[in-house]
Amino acid sequence: MRSRRYDTDVLAIGLTGSAGSGRRRRGQREVPKIEAERGLVVEDSSGRFCGAVVGYEKGAVLLEDRDGKRRVFPLRAAAFLLDGKPVTLVPPVPAKPASPPGPARTASGSVAAPASQRARAKVARASRIYVEGKHDAELVEQIWGDDLRDVGVVVEYLEGIDDLPAIVASFDPGPGRRLGVLVDHLVAGSKETRIAASVRSPHVLVVGHPFIDIWAAVRPSAVGIRTWPDVPHGQPWKEGVLRALGWPPEVPAAWQRILRSVASYADLEPELLGRVEALIDFVTMPGSE
Repeated sequence: MRSRRYDTDVLAIGLTGSAGSGRRRRGQREVPKIEAERGLVVEDSSGRFCGAVVGYEKGAVLLEDRDGKRRVFPLRAAAFLLDGKPVTLVPPVPAKPASPPGPARTASGSVAAPASQRARAKVARASRIYVEGKHDAELVEQIWGDDLRDVGVVVEYLEGIDDLPAIVASFDPGPGRRLGVLVDHLVAGSKETRIAASVRSPHVLVVGHPFIDIWAAVRPSAVGIRTWPDVPHGQPWKEGVLRALGWPPEVPAAWQRILRSVASYADLEPELLGRVEALIDFVTMPGSE
């Protein structure tokens, strides 16, 4: 049931000249129109309700807040706030008819191996990939897991780059035993950069992604936000992001929410895609077991 208090929107009237008139007064800025895609987080114009788009009714949108409470709002001009600024929500453009089915693809965009081939157990290669950070490793598994299993490459979790020299020494890399390592962003002159340089060899490739945190490697649009917030220097980044977005201050739950929003490589920034693909190519080069 719709709430009557949204039948006349003061903000919409001020921007259009009169309720439902569709005209703007001279000199007033046009309010941007935003497609109300599922997952987009907005507030009503009064700032009393904030929630994500979860559905539609005729001429209205259904929002759900963090506590699971749902409310219906008419799709009127300037009836919502996005990042604190008035916007007009419009229904998303219907998807174009599906093209004839092509070859099945993995989440990374690679052509998937036939089902019969995927069902067969594969002997793991001697070569390995290590990924620093729990969230980083989970994201790599989500997008490249099928590809890596298909080529027999095992991904190991690297708790911290300080452990890398001992891991490399124990692994004993060689021509048929390559090691690829993905670490957090490397800053020139830092201790982490010196450690990475100390273990590199023709058989060891260490690359760092450029993001302050792996969360930022996920495209904001995939999560339903316009951009990742700027967090003041010296403050914990993840906690600062949650405060700025108005999300519950629970990092594990927030990460699961972000991870669920990642369906394919298209939801990730190209800077991460290139680095992971380079590691996979490195450990699967001809002659690498």
